[in-house]
Amino acid sequence: MMIVVGIVLGVALLTVVYVAACWAPERQFEDLQPRWGPSPSVFVNVASMRVHLRDEGPRNDASPIVLLHGTVSSLHTWDGWAEALKRERRVVRFDLPGFGLTGPSPDGRYGGENDVQFVIALLDRLSIDRCVLGGNSLGGGISWHTALLHPSRVDKLILVDADGYPTRAISKPVAFHFAGVPMLPWMVRNTFPGAIVEQGLRNVYGDPRKVGSELIIRTRELTQLQGNREALIERGRQWLQPRKLGHRIAELKLPTLIIWGRRDRLIPPENAERFHRDIAGSTMVIFDDLGHMPQEEDPARTVAVVREFLQLPAPPRSSIG
Repeated sequence: MMIVVGIVLGVALLTVVYVAACWAPERQFEDLQPRWGPSPSVFVNVASMRVHLRDEGPRNDASPIVLLHGTVSSLHTWDGWAEALKRERRVVRFDLPGFGLTGPSPDGRYGGENDVQFVIALLDRLSIDRCVLGGNSLGGGISWHTALLHPSRVDKLILVDADGYPTRAISKPVAFHFAGVPMLPWMVRNTFPGAIVEQGLRNVYGDPRKVGSELIIRTRELTQLQGNREALIERGRQWLQPRKLGHRIAELKLPTLIIWGRRDRLIPPENAERFHRDIAGSTMVIFDDLGHMPQEEDPARTVAVVREFLQLPAPPRSSIG
């Protein structure tokens, strides 16, 4: 009996220590929007969600560039690319359901065709018939899924360290291990080990020294938006379901640019080679010194490859951050 009491008291003490050290209650949209969603951000109604969106560049672009971010990220990951492209092309980026200022899906369904349907609904909302669709990691997986299921809507494809094939990560951010793990709802809503945000970002950059304080703060604060942490856990649970369409990647028949960081320890560059083999006529560029988020780690070099793929002239050096 004394042993049981000792165990219970020990668990209780550890819980108190954890809560005290990791106290980070959810935050309201109104709290976060002024800092992370000022102009040119707008918020549009799509699939019963208030979607955080930035839509920049000429309105007469017949095939806008639409960019999708990865897990525990936001539309801000494309800031450098958008700045470099918006003078000549319409650039659309938005926070996916469960991330950023968009927040969780009301039905709690994520992944696979759910994300594809969301992208199509957003394109319809913006009256975009056809686009250049690009994405990083999770966003890359959604991009090729969309091109496969709705080929009439996608002219060209840009895959940046994209999800797609079964793989074994060399190293995962600690936060990924929380996804899919059952936790008490109160704990999910009120605690979050802030150190894992910094660890996760340094893990996915080729050069961890490039991870600045603003990036850490932004990622941490947007993860605190009401419902986002529960959405991450639910996405993780649904990721455990087998991929259904990976075997059909070779059916893609559209111009495709594959960008990868050779230091990607989450989705290794062998997957870039596989995409390149499976998608006939695709172009592959691997950056030896970059990691899982090359568009964010070095926007200037990576967007230069995009400009070449889209046959745009090289911009002045000062126009890319």
